[in-house]
Amino acid sequence: MTKHKSFIILLLVVFSSVVLAQFKLDEQSAKLVYTLNAINSLYVDSVKENNLAESAIVGMLKDLDPHSVYIPKDEVERMNEPLEGSFFGVGIQFQMLEDTLYVIQTISGCPAAKVGVLPGDRMIFIEDTLIAGVKMQNTAIMKKLRGPKGTVVRVKMLRRGVPELIDFSITRDKIPIYSVDASYMIDKEVGYIKINSFGATTYREYLEALEKLKKAGMKDLIIDLQDNGGGYMNAATDLANEFLQQGNLIVYTKGVKQPRTSINATGKGGFSNGRLIVLTNEYSASASEIFSGAMQDWDRGVVVGRRTFGKGLVQRPVILPDGSMIRLTTARYYTPSGRCIQKSYKDGLDKYEKDILDRYKHGEFQHADSIHFADSLKYKTLRLARTVYGGGGIMPDVFVPLDTTYYTDYLRKIIAKGVVNKTTMQYIDKNRNAITEQYKTFDTFATSYSVPQSLFDDLAGAATKEKITFSQEQFDKSKPYLSTQIKAMIANDIWERDAFYRIVNTENAIVKKALELFKQPGAYNKLISASAPAKKTGK
Repeated sequence: MTKHKSFIILLLVVFSSVVLAQFKLDEQSAKLVYTLNAINSLYVDSVKENNLAESAIVGMLKDLDPHSVYIPKDEVERMNEPLEGSFFGVGIQFQMLEDTLYVIQTISGCPAAKVGVLPGDRMIFIEDTLIAGVKMQNTAIMKKLRGPKGTVVRVKMLRRGVPELIDFSITRDKIPIYSVDASYMIDKEVGYIKINSFGATTYREYLEALEKLKKAGMKDLIIDLQDNGGGYMNAATDLANEFLQQGNLIVYTKGVKQPRTSINATGKGGFSNGRLIVLTNEYSASASEIFSGAMQDWDRGVVVGRRTFGKGLVQRPVILPDGSMIRLTTARYYTPSGRCIQKSYKDGLDKYEKDILDRYKHGEFQHADSIHFADSLKYKTLRLARTVYGGGGIMPDVFVPLDTTYYTDYLRKIIAKGVVNKTTMQYIDKNRNAITEQYKTFDTFATSYSVPQSLFDDLAGAATKEKITFSQEQFDKSKPYLSTQIKAMIANDIWERDAFYRIVNTENAIVKKALELFKQPGAYNKLISASAPAKKTGK
């Protein structure tokens, strides 16, 4: 056989394989189209073709993994917005209180603040539409307040002590969505940064917070990722880069159809030597796990709290012709030591969705020794060769049990019914001026203010109106927790964004454990040696 003939045969074999694969694909696609046409033509009742197509897509994705999902067109922009870092609107934070929009805060420098809207104002009209007392949904109100940059929205506000409605014409502008909730000095040497998600502006916000804390004398740093559900991978790797040495592997991804892709540190971070503690819990997920896993694997910081969620799937957005979207899993995340962040979903979607509840029932949130790892799930850190664990999520270096001492059925019901929030907002509305007059600064408020018994009485009365049976025993058990939360809500309403966390962190067990590790001589270094140089190669 000549070389020419061999080449032709090879081409025919390759072409036949491609055609066969394409035929199989076309055959399956034709089956779906044929079924859709048959339903439209023959089904006993009228059907909406769009609904059928969406149901088919949802069904296909559901069989893949828990995080490959279909997103309708009208939800795409809304779902992406929190991570994009901004939108166009008026710049208020609000809650609905007795079917009326109650302004909690105006965002500094934004349109509403510029024209004189104040916390405590009640919005009655947007343009000529009455929104007070009509049970309008939050989404409908936000749709009316938001719009293109430079457009004007007219609102009418009711202000306590002012008999007439106040007219405001507010020019819409860019409104920031912050991912750093708080940054402050917990004591003279320890800085604290709370990150709620990893979005487009997280890295910039972190740098601003870090600079502020350094100027205040910070030597040690706490990064709080409790309840941080993740976000953009690049935001997490940019943050991790701030703490690692040049060449250190931060994370890698790989999948059957995706080759391994690694991201390494540049060594140009602004906090590469100071002591670091990362706080996590069962709701820290995805990008949070990338960051905490990298810090743990390189022995760069101590992870304190509870095992993280275990979401480590790389998802690619695929825009469909009508503007809707699917988020399709294409790879998995792995920490520098080789641990797969994603927990198993082999037992099905229902089991996967109940995983957090099952972990709670099995005692994992109270006892670290309730978690058992096979030898195959044991890994070694890359500098000190400490044992760390795979199997999904990041197991902390220091376990802190969930505090359930204040949990009662009464507390659960009054929170679920919105009684605590509503009663506190009413109290603030009536007493805002008195509070600010008596407590000129946040520090004075934090050290001297106590929630009055009258507020607790109002809360119990409001609960009774909601047909929640009062229990003195349960109320007394939950009262310390309620006192802290209510005080924090008041602080959040009157002072800056840091205020809420400055109050609640005084009773947060994970935060308190982190401070203890920094303050007890040798406690931090017993776990990790922050002064030893990290390796300068990835794995």
